[in-house]
Amino acid sequence: MRVISGKHKGKKIFYVNNSTTRPLRDFVKENIFNIIYHSNLINIKIKDATVLDLYSGIGSFGIECISREASAVTFVEKDKNTLNYLNKNIKALLIEDKISLFKGDTSQFLKQKKGKKYDVIFLDPPYAEIDYLNDLKIINNLDILNKKHLIIIHREKNSKEKLEKLIDIKIIKYYGRSKVIFGCLF
Repeated sequence: MRVISGKHKGKKIFYVNNSTTRPLRDFVKENIFNIIYHSNLINIKIKDATVLDLYSGIGSFGIECISREASAVTFVEKDKNTLNYLNKNIKALLIEDKISLFKGDTSQFLKQKKGKKYDVIFLDPPYAEIDYLNDLKIINNLDILNKKHLIIIHREKNSKEKLEKLIDIKIIKYYGRSKVIFGCLF
């Protein structure tokens, strides 16, 4: 795994190699950023953006955003072993000044969140997890998104969750086992 582009291009990202963690593959990550940069349906810039990386795992998405000049990234992760890798990546890339880290459950983070607003929210929950739907409901009731914003959800391609009532879906793309949904809150 590596950083695809920007200031940290080509730098290695340490990752957990176990059956419970599913890192965002470089190919999928590269395509996500290509869509952000080149789609007429997406109206957000990563440069100077504030990013919330929920279920951040080893931080691959948020680190890529920092490399592409996002102003700040907030990582939210609860798995202690994965947090060790996330911290290792943050320290190795010397990006401590651009990030904040919440060690705990995403719903706990969202329930106590006030004040800061985000341009991009990335959700990459484990494929079997559907609690992220509650996170979307909480986000919808909070004032944490800028008017121009983007929500990106990474799921298993056969997932059947009904997202149309929660977000305005702009694009859905499939990459092997992955499905990536781009949208905004209503």
